[in-house]
Amino acid sequence: MATNKIALIRYQTIDKCLQNHFRKWTLEDLIEKVSEALYEYEGITTGISKRTIQGDIQVMRSDKLGYNAPIIVKERKYYEYEDKDYSIHNSPISTADLDKMKEVISVMKQLNGFNYFDDMNEIITRLESNLSKQDSKQPNYIQFEENPLLKGLEHLNRLYQAIVKKQSLLISYQSFTNLSKSREPKQAVYYPYLLKEYRNRWFLLAKARKGKILYTLALDRIVDFYELANEPFVDESEIDFEHYYDNALGVTKTVKDREQRVVFRVNKKLAPYVITKPIHATQKIINEDEKGTIFSIEVIHNFELERELLGFGEELEVIAPKLLKRNIKRRLEKALVFYLKKN
Repeated sequence: MATNKIALIRYQTIDKCLQNHFRKWTLEDLIEKVSEALYEYEGITTGISKRTIQGDIQVMRSDKLGYNAPIIVKERKYYEYEDKDYSIHNSPISTADLDKMKEVISVMKQLNGFNYFDDMNEIITRLESNLSKQDSKQPNYIQFEENPLLKGLEHLNRLYQAIVKKQSLLISYQSFTNLSKSREPKQAVYYPYLLKEYRNRWFLLAKARKGKILYTLALDRIVDFYELANEPFVDESEIDFEHYYDNALGVTKTVKDREQRVVFRVNKKLAPYVITKPIHATQKIINEDEKGTIFSIEVIHNFELERELLGFGEELEVIAPKLLKRNIKRRLEKALVFYLKKN
């Protein structure tokens, strides 16, 4: 049963009142305290009706929220907890709720490996501690793809905060090209716009202060970065970053790139795999025959597209466009030459 924020404030206020056994609480007293709490936390000045508080007490007494609060009425006027030690905050959790919370904690622990939020560890620890008091340890029934050796994940949280706060950054970046030439990392001022994950690697989409193009910076190549308090942030209001990568596989893309219709045939054996796991969201079936299935997708031509198609090997044939077909053919020929030389 979903509970809104206002209702929770009312339940918690009533609970706090009834824990105070040095005072006798009438319905009018509870209405007054709840009204004060709603004004303090939410700025609500309309007041609370007697019927609302009576309904709240019934909900707290019931099992709807798992409270089963032992609220009794003395002298047909005063409300109190029959159990002097009771509070809705220490009420037992149902078995079903316990199982759901364990699953949620398992997921949170996986996400925490990416350091999204600094205080996630504390939240997870508290939840695990509370649950361990009520039940034995639950096996992990869900696993995420992760690479503990991957570098750059320690930058995620700070970069995320910089994007949210529109903070200019001085980034020290060591590209693979510079690394091969034994050069020092390059420093430049960037305006960060988006964090993007692809195949368990993270990338930052940003624009450099010098120039107008967008850069895709791999987080594992960022040596360090610093927030620049006195550097004005340059926004890109004309670009919809939420849908920037909708027409692309991977992260290699420029603002000027336009999608094109890519047509390919997958043999009969592998076609069901491509049908159930589309290469791209725009994938459509054009035709099916004894040789296999012909598909089409609407994407830009980039390195990741070629790598994805090459990954199917002899099971997939590119039909169009001609440039993509030539590129795939050339790369397969080079691979063949490489293996023939080895023999």
